[in-house]
Amino acid sequence: MEQRVLGRTGRPVSVIGLGTWQLGADWGVVLEDDALAVLNAAADAGVTFFDTADVYGDGRSEQLIGRFLKSRQSGGDGDGLVVATKLGRRMPQLPENYTLANFREWTDRSRRNLGVERLDLVQLHCPPTSVYSSDEVFDGLDTLVEEGRTAAYGVSVETCEEALTAIARPGVASVQIILNPFRLKPLDQVLPAAEKAGVGIIARVPLASGLLSGKYTKDTLFSADDHRTYNRDGSAFDQGETFSGIDFETGVEAADEFARLAPPGASPAQTALRWIVQQPGVTTVIPGARTSEQALGNAETMALPPLSPQTLQAVRDLYDRRLRAKIHSRW
Repeated sequence: MEQRVLGRTGRPVSVIGLGTWQLGADWGVVLEDDALAVLNAAADAGVTFFDTADVYGDGRSEQLIGRFLKSRQSGGDGDGLVVATKLGRRMPQLPENYTLANFREWTDRSRRNLGVERLDLVQLHCPPTSVYSSDEVFDGLDTLVEEGRTAAYGVSVETCEEALTAIARPGVASVQIILNPFRLKPLDQVLPAAEKAGVGIIARVPLASGLLSGKYTKDTLFSADDHRTYNRDGSAFDQGETFSGIDFETGVEAADEFARLAPPGASPAQTALRWIVQQPGVTTVIPGARTSEQALGNAETMALPPLSPQTLQAVRDLYDRRLRAKIHSRW
């Protein structure tokens, strides 16, 4: 598995990581043994970067990763694994809640959940926009590093403007942002700015909540506890987190066209992941997986040859025709 340095952390991480929202909540039930199997399958396939958050299952995802880390370390194969967590969404999303006292409390809880003395990377979890402009907030994050609660900090953002504001902060190690063939706006300014500043880019929602797997039809139904059911209108959290903000019917039609761009031997999901890691400035991409087979399939993306210039251009053409007018200005 190819490794790239994650921005100002200085740590090498696998270009294909693993997002673990689905192991905590909001994607239907994933049993504990199945979740641990996913984590181990990913690591066995060369994945060294795991992304979680304190709010995923109210700590369940972190706790599962903690068990996984303990088992890997006891077996002697836990070296080189990097875990990034996120904080701030277990309380109301108010700027005044982003204080050093809360940061200490939140990171202490995450350290207990993960079973570590020091977090590898902690990220603000898509806070209110004004938080990115607060000197006090970033002074507090610097203090967490000085106190040894975390080795580095970054941000997870909803908009490109938030990303650019964060990149200008000297202590920000990484920016996590939605980037996939159905969300191209970060290519305009964010990725070039991050690359110039030495800030890592973590690409999330890489399959547009599964649309880019090519497996859904307009009749596909999701369980009631799946955000692809209850957050299509953005009533629970930012609409852009669900299907990249695209209405489901349009997304299915675009995904069907995208699937036809997959080269021989590659699935639509692997094609989407390959497209992301070929974008200059991307450090790692964090697809989720509910099964070991999915985790292995994601990791196997890097065994495929790079996408051709013609395919890269076809992705842009598809976005321009079907999606740009609907979403480009929003995030």
